[in-house]
Order: sequence, then structure tokens, then C-alpha cells
Amino acid sequence: MEVLVILVPLALGLGLAGLLAFLWSLKSGQYDDLEGAAWRAIADDEPQPEAPSDVTAC
Repeated sequence: MEVLVILVPLALGLGLAGLLAFLWSLKSGQYDDLEGAAWRAIADDEPQPEAPSDVTAC
């Protein structure tokens, strides 16, 4: 039972830290554009132009 003296405050502290991290992420705008990230993941990239090859035959 003595271990509860350590575990209960530790659990409360970790819960409070998680809540503060979540509130910080809300305030900093992490959840403002949920659709944009999904579309960027599946969008095709622009085709890259091919570099000219300067291979000379010997």
C-alpha cells in the first residue's frame, strides 16, 4: 500500500501533463486544417523535369 503514495501522484501528474500538452496544441493551431494534411498525403506531386544526359560514346 505504500507504493500508492508514489503511484497516485505520479498518475495525476502525467494526466495533468497530457492535458496541458493537448491544450497547448489546441492553442497553437495544430488542429486547424485537418482536411489539408489528408489531401496532401494522397495528392500527386508535380512531375520533375528530366535532366539532359551528357553521355558521350567513346
